[in-house]
Amino acid sequence: MFEKEYDVIVVGAGHAGSEAAAAAANMGSKTLLVTMNLQNIGQMSCNPAMGGIAKGQIVREIDALGGYSGIISDKTAIQFKMLNISKGPAMWSPRVQSDRMKFSEMWRFMLEQTPNLDFYQEMVSGIIVEGSRVTGVRTSLGLEIKGKSVVLTNGTFLNGLIHIGEKQFGGGRAGEKAATGITKDLVELGFDSGRMKTGTPPRVDGRSLDFSKMIIQPGDEEPQKFSYLDSTEPLKEQLPCHMTYTSTHVHDLLREGFERSPMFNGRIKSIGPRYCPSIEDKINRFAEKDRHQLFVEPEGWNTVEYYVNGFSTSLPEDVQFKALKECEGFENVKFFRPGYAIEYDYFPPTQLKHTLETKLVEGLFFAGQINGTTGYEEAASQGLMAGMNAHLKIQDKDPFILKRNEAYIGVLIDDLITKGTEEPYRMFTSRAEYRTLLRQDNADFRLTPKSYELGLASEERMKTMERKRKKSDEFVNFFKKTSVSPNEANPILEANDSAKVKQSDKMFKLFSRPEIDMEDMKHIASVSSYIDENDLDTEVLQQAEIQIKYAGYIEKEKNNADKLNRLEGIRIPQNFDYSKLKSLSYEAMEKLKAIQPATISQASRISGVSPNDISVLLVYMGR
Repeated sequence: MFEKEYDVIVVGAGHAGSEAAAAAANMGSKTLLVTMNLQNIGQMSCNPAMGGIAKGQIVREIDALGGYSGIISDKTAIQFKMLNISKGPAMWSPRVQSDRMKFSEMWRFMLEQTPNLDFYQEMVSGIIVEGSRVTGVRTSLGLEIKGKSVVLTNGTFLNGLIHIGEKQFGGGRAGEKAATGITKDLVELGFDSGRMKTGTPPRVDGRSLDFSKMIIQPGDEEPQKFSYLDSTEPLKEQLPCHMTYTSTHVHDLLREGFERSPMFNGRIKSIGPRYCPSIEDKINRFAEKDRHQLFVEPEGWNTVEYYVNGFSTSLPEDVQFKALKECEGFENVKFFRPGYAIEYDYFPPTQLKHTLETKLVEGLFFAGQINGTTGYEEAASQGLMAGMNAHLKIQDKDPFILKRNEAYIGVLIDDLITKGTEEPYRMFTSRAEYRTLLRQDNADFRLTPKSYELGLASEERMKTMERKRKKSDEFVNFFKKTSVSPNEANPILEANDSAKVKQSDKMFKLFSRPEIDMEDMKHIASVSSYIDENDLDTEVLQQAEIQIKYAGYIEKEKNNADKLNRLEGIRIPQNFDYSKLKSLSYEAMEKLKAIQPATISQASRISGVSPNDISVLLVYMGR
């Protein structure tokens, strides 16, 4: 029925589990993916979209490493937008609206084409541990499946509890039962657990909406894509989203139901996502606002179902319906299903190493919402890293750890295990101190060589990256070497209200001016012919422009990152006894004992550890 012993067993087939299983199997591990329902692999439980601010950078990093999320997003997209395009390139963030049904179908198709990967549909009700090492999992039917490592990616299913007004019932997602048993096993092993909550809005019938009363939100005129591979194509056709607003009347109707809301009557005690609040939370916290945006998002090409982004709620269904009917365009709305909140178990991530392996049980890895994160992209990136490290662990190879200056994924994992989280963690560009280095356009340069060396990123991916790097470097050199005359430069400068030049100068200097962009440079004959002769695509043009215009900022951040990495190089021995350092503050000693940082740099990021404490550590390690 099963292999005698799997290298990697992955529990759960959401975004984290799917990436974990794909990564481990593609690197050569005999892998088993166990999930409660094989029809829901890669299910978009909440909004039908991938990417967004900082999240889009994560999807590109997953793709650069050889994960599947970017490819599947491209193949099932119905709209593409590059967000924050009016700001600097460090802030540009790709986002796609996805066809929800096709997205899940494509995940299953790609996983079924992945060698070394087996599937099994059943609930995992416990883990098997011998000594301090995991040796397999136990299912609800009492089957024991042996594994050298186990990756838990349980999402919102661990003792999941769904709330709609006064009603509550066990469940991990609408229409699906909760998973039980794993939390009990982990707590008995000594793990700390907690509860978190998240929510989702109503799904509605698009045939009942009046889109003429809403503001249309089209995709980009020239859509790009997530995957760096040439095998995926940008969208040719796109579906629009729409936007409407709540009103003071809508807010008053919602307030009438507050006493029946589990958020306000005390039935929900856990903390929800700060940056994706429910509609009742928004009108309570931002009482001075008389309206809030609602984005009406199609669920796919061939369905009339729509997602009401911005109206996440756990209010009674009659209150939801009554209030939503008062929004512009929703006067005749019909519900497919009401919104709800869900509470679930998580395990504070300070109990993990940078590899996402638990400190308590060898060979056991956690990824996704079990670590207190929120979002498909955050989950998928953790799954990928856990799957890679589970494979490397059983091969007795060095772990794969990304630093904060190497990837948003590195920032995410370091934040989780160093600082922990008491509310659902979401990635933002502001969390990354080196965001000029961690752009969405260069994730392949940063990460593909590392992954290729480990055996995950394919040769095709590596060659695609090398071609792009060669073309963009050569194009930058062309600007450095080639001069432009005043006759050619001045009409462009004049059109952009920029000071004219009196003599010929290198194009690099002209292009470095903030008001001049690539479209302006294309008016110069030699630039236009170079682009045509060398068949340069959008990615290469974008890369060259960024390298020229932001050269100073990039160099400055690289220098700052190098200083940080010197502290990363000073390792702290495992199970180091901090009590022998008498000069440490009491708070620092407690935090350092709890977190067990691997390096001085990680220790410096722990809340409550002061610069003076770091000096004490540096003096001791210097000895």
